[in-house]
Amino acid sequence: MPHSSSYRLRDFGSYTAGGRIAEVTTGTPRRVNFTRTASFEVDPRGHFAIEHAYVQYFLPEARNAEPPVVLLHGGGMSGSCWDKTPDGRPGWLQMLLALGYEVHVVDNVERGRAGFAPGHWQGEPLLRSMEEAWTLFRIGPREGFASRTPFEGQQFPAGQFDTFARWFVPRWLTTSGVQADALLAVLERTGPAIVICHSQGGEIAFDAHRRDPARFAAIIALEPSGYPDDAAELSATPTRIIAGDYLDADPAWIGRRAAWSALASGENVTFIEAPDIGTGNSHMLMCDRNAREILDLALTF
Repeated sequence: MPHSSSYRLRDFGSYTAGGRIAEVTTGTPRRVNFTRTASFEVDPRGHFAIEHAYVQYFLPEARNAEPPVVLLHGGGMSGSCWDKTPDGRPGWLQMLLALGYEVHVVDNVERGRAGFAPGHWQGEPLLRSMEEAWTLFRIGPREGFASRTPFEGQQFPAGQFDTFARWFVPRWLTTSGVQADALLAVLERTGPAIVICHSQGGEIAFDAHRRDPARFAAIIALEPSGYPDDAAELSATPTRIIAGDYLDADPAWIGRRAAWSALASGENVTFIEAPDIGTGNSHMLMCDRNAREILDLALTF
């Protein structure tokens, strides 16, 4: 594929998808200072719009004939992970637009600009620490965090790890069902789409696919942390599962790799990993220095 990063947009904008109106009938009004000089009475009772996704869409002027692409982030992240990389290179959003794809970037329920609704979901929101991300995303060994010393050959721009950490947002662990609902609402609007999902977004995409596979033109799953038990679920949908390097750094990744490989025994499912995508890749494949080559490979069905 050509590696041009230039494009013109015919249109762009945003919309919300899915969600519901929740009514709260309990609670006591209280006065709150919103600023130093403005106070209002806040009533916790009333109707609230919750559990929708926020989506930005982009229509390139030179639109290709392929289905639209829906970009779905992972856990503790939002759609910003598909924009420019932490070190300022074009992200997958820009690359896809340069290739002529219509792109829809999702901030799913309780993430980013979708907002969140405390009190409406079980459990507490979690915010990932930088130490956890350093090891979980396989940037480098635990002892390398303080000095930001990555694994040898690391493709992730570790020098901008602190910039990357500013992408982290709070998440709940009990909203997977409504996130799948929201994704299906997005796909109802786009029509059958190529869904590119990352990490926890893989669980959401595969759950939504199980419920309505006709809405998926293809699935590209970057290191999905949730996946089908039976490869037959994917037999009618071209699916690519892509994994990075350093998977032996943690037993959990070894187990996931075995599951991804097993799914590839099914019809229409391909598993791609190092060295075929290159070596030195982190969990954040779309941010790594060879991200363009990985995208090219992912789109070749």
